[in-house]
Amino acid sequence: MTQVYVITDPCVDVMDRSCIEVCPVDCIHVGDAADRICYIDPDECIGCNLCLPACPVGAIFTADGAPAAPAAWTEANALWFRDRDAARAIVNRLAP
Repeated sequence: MTQVYVITDPCVDVMDRSCIEVCPVDCIHVGDAADRICYIDPDECIGCNLCLPACPVGAIFTADGAPAAPAAWTEANALWFRDRDAARAIVNRLAP
């Protein structure tokens, strides 16, 4: 099974986007001004690891190894692709 990555709280209000530039499958996204982090689509991520060293704030972790509230960050990343408002509410709750 492919390792899937998740973006966590160090990205909040930073969104450097270096990870987007290096992703070979374009699975990292950011929407509009309402978004406070970038999001990784778990269905598109191939686990190539290129985003890890590209992130200057160390916000990207394996989905099962996120340091703080891993289930909530993983849920927010996956949910954003189905319900952006619900994902944004999770991010705002985790990192006000």
